[in-house]
Amino acid sequence: MTPDVNKFDTLLVANRGEIACRVMRTARAMGLRTVAVYSDADAEARHVREADEAVRLGPAAARESYLKIEAVVEAARRTGAGAIHPGYGFLSENGAFVEALDAAGITFVGPPASAIAAMGDKSAAKARMAHAGVPLVPGYHGEAQDDALLKAEADKIGYPVLLKASAGGGGKGMRVVESAAGFQAALDGCRRESQAAFGDQRMLIEKYLTQPRHVEVQVFCDAHGAGVYLFERDCSVQRRHQKVLEEAPAPGMTPELRRDMGEAAVRAAKEIGYVGAGTVEFLLDADGSFYFMEMNTRLQVEHPVTEMITGQDLVEWQLRVAMGERLPLAQEELTITGHSFEARLYAEDPEQDFLPATGRLERFGLDLAGAGLDPSRVRLDSGVETGDAVSMHYDPMLAKLIVHGDDRDQALATLNRALAALDVQGVITNRAFLQRLATHPAFKAVELDTRFIEKNEATLFAPRRYRVEEYAGAALIGLSQLARECESDSPWDRHDGFRLNAPHTIRIALCDPAHAQDPDDSEAVVVVEGTRDSDAAPWHLTIGEETLTARIQHLEGDAVAVTLNGHRRRLQARRDGHVVIMVDPSGETRLFWRRIDAIDHGHREAESTLTAPMHGTVVALLVEPNQSVEKGMPLMVMEAMKMEHTMTAPTDGHVESFHFNAGDTVGQGDVLLEFTPNA
Repeated sequence: MTPDVNKFDTLLVANRGEIACRVMRTARAMGLRTVAVYSDADAEARHVREADEAVRLGPAAARESYLKIEAVVEAARRTGAGAIHPGYGFLSENGAFVEALDAAGITFVGPPASAIAAMGDKSAAKARMAHAGVPLVPGYHGEAQDDALLKAEADKIGYPVLLKASAGGGGKGMRVVESAAGFQAALDGCRRESQAAFGDQRMLIEKYLTQPRHVEVQVFCDAHGAGVYLFERDCSVQRRHQKVLEEAPAPGMTPELRRDMGEAAVRAAKEIGYVGAGTVEFLLDADGSFYFMEMNTRLQVEHPVTEMITGQDLVEWQLRVAMGERLPLAQEELTITGHSFEARLYAEDPEQDFLPATGRLERFGLDLAGAGLDPSRVRLDSGVETGDAVSMHYDPMLAKLIVHGDDRDQALATLNRALAALDVQGVITNRAFLQRLATHPAFKAVELDTRFIEKNEATLFAPRRYRVEEYAGAALIGLSQLARECESDSPWDRHDGFRLNAPHTIRIALCDPAHAQDPDDSEAVVVVEGTRDSDAAPWHLTIGEETLTARIQHLEGDAVAVTLNGHRRRLQARRDGHVVIMVDPSGETRLFWRRIDAIDHGHREAESTLTAPMHGTVVALLVEPNQSVEKGMPLMVMEAMKMEHTMTAPTDGHVESFHFNAGDTVGQGDVLLEFTPNA
């Protein structure tokens, strides 16, 4: 039976950030009115500013705003929205939300509630996939959950095995068990995590593949019974089971393997009566075998790489299918052109175990023209702009940088240039880490599996060994910017090494910012001689036994050209406090910059306070005032952006007092407690 065409002219987007902006952009291009919803924390957010209308849902906490089904439905009623797009996250895979929309006569841009339920329970989903002939990883997916039975099944499968929460997702309630001896402890831990996260302790067990790749297939089905696959994406580069870099198509795929995986994905979708955009995720073993892992019953964060290689707007497909239309193209009409990468830009500090970061974006943008990038091949999907605040309340993803090339090598080179051209100031991000990933020899050589970051941790996080050219460039950039900031002609106001009737001379110490408090063994000294007008005359730099002739030319924005002994390089450069930051396609360099005669010896004093590394909420105080503690002992726990951070004792001593209690909100830099080291 052909369904009634369900046209609508107003779309409400029940989400925030870059996905809300992305969906509204496509909806407006289709002639639809757009409605945004927001929490108090997002009252001035970009998605609110760009919408035709916006409705407040509630306080900052997601459970009191974006996850509040009745408030979202009421917002649709108030604005006359005939359809709701859920984006990803929040209510995007919530069957109760879909049922509430059905009852209210509002179209859900996504699959029916029955399809969400079918894939929401991992054990039941495995049984449905087996029925559809979709390959499964050897494992146990039964209802019986007796400890002895689960242990026996794990022994039968053979170690290592993967314990997974049946109702889980996002890496919660999931552990690798290496041997029979560790099974019970891992089982108990997974059950506790699963109960806390999902209110469900049921487990499934699978054979743990030691070198699998994470390859997922984009599927689309309409209400008329048609289904297609828009090829595959490789999402193997992950941290904490969260994707970092994605690419399409997956490298190394044969036409036969691509067809087999694609057809299996469509069978999986049709088995549960799927309608709309979905992603069927597989583990691809080194021998070419692939196994069903799960299905995401929504649009994925990484969908733009599929759009880049197919030339299709997947959000437009979603809206047209939700209107009751047939799929725009048949399988034989879909083709792959070139290669695409997506890098997820997060507000987080990779050097501090990916601790979430907060603050205000002093600058945010992508300098396409300055980097010589083709706008048709580079795309920045973001939910923020210059001046926006990055709060502690939601996921720390700021944007997605997507690039396209004729082949993988060209696309990867474009990605590196685009990452270098990304201008983000005011908030710590993972941009430099993304550059290290994208330039890593193993990544370039397609040596991929889901433990890529863990396996290459030693090189990805290796202490920097700086070249003479980097020390020279940083010294020159910091000094030049210091001189440019001085508007006075008085020699008493100058800070650039001015001397009467002699070249300016200044001694600069440079070191890794991580060693700024204890630089003795890591700093380099640069002696700089020159004139005030550095754009016209050369500087002379001495670093150890080496002497360089240098020039610096300030170009547009933060772009500079540094010439050392006749070798000219263009790069983005700025000074952030005492840190000089230089970025080019080879990566990012940060060096702590200071005058030798202005060194602060306060770092030699004992640390007496601990400050908050981020905006967040105090979860727990773990010791009592005046209790003796040892170095590294946990003192208190903070939470921000869905992550916990434990503050530990910097040395042996005792806590004099806490300045905050559990439940209190703290700002970045707030003094959390008074700590007294032992004599």
